[in-house]
This record gives sequence, structure tokens and C-alpha cells, in this order.
Amino acid sequence: MHTRRRGSSGSDKPAADETPEWTDVDPDAVEERVVELAQQGDDPSQIGMKLRDEGVQGVPVPDVKAVTDKKVGEILDEHDAGRAVPEDLRNLLARAVRLRDHIDENQTDYHNKRALQNTESKIRRLIDYYRGDEIDETFAYSYEAAVEILE
Repeated sequence: MHTRRRGSSGSDKPAADETPEWTDVDPDAVEERVVELAQQGDDPSQIGMKLRDEGVQGVPVPDVKAVTDKKVGEILDEHDAGRAVPEDLRNLLARAVRLRDHIDENQTDYHNKRALQNTESKIRRLIDYYRGDEIDETFAYSYEAAVEILE
């Protein structure tokens, strides 16, 4: 967004929509594990990786949606276990707070001053995107608000 590079390509999910035959996981057990991991403080992306690596009762879960017909976020919303701020916005807020603290100690670090400006620009764009649905209509970004959200 803020560079002249084209960006890097990412991996694509497999085209198969059904659960692989080598895994026979109970959908209810997967939902319970998702809620349990969310209550421990894990984000949806971390939950997906833990289910892929650790599994449920020793059986790996390659794709939560293929097993339960629901995304991790939908499961968290059903059980009121989701966070108030979306994960991508939360990560950007954490980056902005770290950069602001760094700049307070190193006033002449112009490279990171620019990085903070770019990060705050991304935050404002995301806030506009989420405003009304997942974020309050009156929310406006500030350093103090970011620190409050992250605590």
C-alpha cells in the first residue's frame, strides 16, 4: 500500500470442501476447543494453526470450516467468545503503540516516524471499513485509545 513493490503472493486453500477421509473429528468437539482457545486469549488465526498442529483429542483438524461448516469467527460469535476489536486492526494498533514508544525514546529516527505515519494511515482506513459493524460509530483513532484497547 505504501511502497512501490507489488506485494507477495500467498498460498491458496485446497479446492476440496469436504473433510479429508483421514480425519474423523467431531464438529462439537472442534467448536468446544475453539471456544476454549479463545478464552485462553488466542486470536482466530492462532486458533486455526493450533487446531492444525495440535488437533482435537490428538486428531489434527486441517480446516475448521470443512469440519463444522462454520468459520472460526462465526463459532466465536455464536458463543460470545470473540474480541471487541478485529484481529487485523488490533495488530496494527499494537504496532503503532510500539512505534510511538520507540519514537519517544529516539526522536531522530526518521525512518520509523514514517513507518508510524503509514501504520496510522492503515489504522484509519480499517476503522472506516469496520465503522458501524464491528466498531462504534464515534470511535476515532488516537494513541491513548489504542493503549486502552490493548490493555
